[in-house]
Amino acid sequence: MSMDSKYVLMEKVRDSSVFFDPSAIPPFGLGEIRSAIPKHCWVKDSWRSMSYVLRDIFVIFILMAFASYFDSWAIWPLYWLAQGTMFWALFVLGHDCGHGSFSNSRKLNSLVGHLLHSFILVPYHGWRISHRTHHQNHGHVENDESWHPLSEKVYKNLDVVARTLRFTVPFPIFAFPFYLWGRSPGKKGSHFDPNSDLFLPNEKKGVITSTLCWAAMVVLLVILSCVIGPIQMLKIYCVPYWVYVMWLDAVTYLHHHGYEQKLPWYRGKEWSYVRGGLTTIDRDYGLINNIHHDIGTHVIHHLFPQIPHYNLVEATKAAKPVLGKYYREPKKSSPLPLHLLGILVRSITHDHYVSDTGDIVYYQTDPQLLGVFASKNKSE
Repeated sequence: MSMDSKYVLMEKVRDSSVFFDPSAIPPFGLGEIRSAIPKHCWVKDSWRSMSYVLRDIFVIFILMAFASYFDSWAIWPLYWLAQGTMFWALFVLGHDCGHGSFSNSRKLNSLVGHLLHSFILVPYHGWRISHRTHHQNHGHVENDESWHPLSEKVYKNLDVVARTLRFTVPFPIFAFPFYLWGRSPGKKGSHFDPNSDLFLPNEKKGVITSTLCWAAMVVLLVILSCVIGPIQMLKIYCVPYWVYVMWLDAVTYLHHHGYEQKLPWYRGKEWSYVRGGLTTIDRDYGLINNIHHDIGTHVIHHLFPQIPHYNLVEATKAAKPVLGKYYREPKKSSPLPLHLLGILVRSITHDHYVSDTGDIVYYQTDPQLLGVFASKNKSE
């Protein structure tokens, strides 16, 4: 019996009266979920979408002006946290552009997406295409693109440095810029390279355009550093950039990991778009929900990325009766989602790899690596 089968059996024995197998084929299809969602939830309002862009840009410049004017070390740390969160909010709006949920106009989506993502050093088309691959293959061990599990073979071939960087907090939550350049372990290519196997031949032109926009932003940052000084640029832009990266990595990881009951990953004939999408997890971020445009409402977003972010909460409420136990109600957050820090740490330090075989697999823990973490915690 495989480790994964033993895990499922142990869970059944633990409490057979309430056991629910999350890997079971759901008794409903995508069409039934779609039918439960009100028609107006699918409507994309370009003006409303643009109002969120203007709101976020206004807040970003107010924060920047306020911190620069007072230039006090009593204010800078608060500015970094607030501004980094706003950079993350910009990313979410650019993410909507990439899905086409921002507007019905492809040109507007591309224009706004390039402006927002270039500002925070993301190659818009390069990322948009790889993120599309993630949505089309969510929950698939080999084909998923973002935070997919490593197979046992790939895991055991990692050197000590790679293992440490991937499974030791806080290193994984700084991963995004490096992922853009080199993707995840076991995958090759770059979001900046039009010849990468991430992209189809007809997508090369868009990738080149996005890479040039990214490069233009880097040049602008260098010029501004020469004008106002590198230390000031570090305080105004660079530190908030890394706060935003931490938000991005933590949030995207928690949408697919760390639920109290281990969730399946699929291969082969067991995988389907619906089953993969149902392994995503909604999260409550308290006051941050509104700031980062309800991206924590993630299950329905994964199944129907065409729905605008401002309709996701309503769409989720409508779909929950259909989803039943396949929907995992998020734990209510205090104003700040500090409860998610423990979940993040526990999952990263325990969820190491999945079996090389089997079409339904669950994360397993490397006892040796976990022992290292335990020893570190005792010594601290």
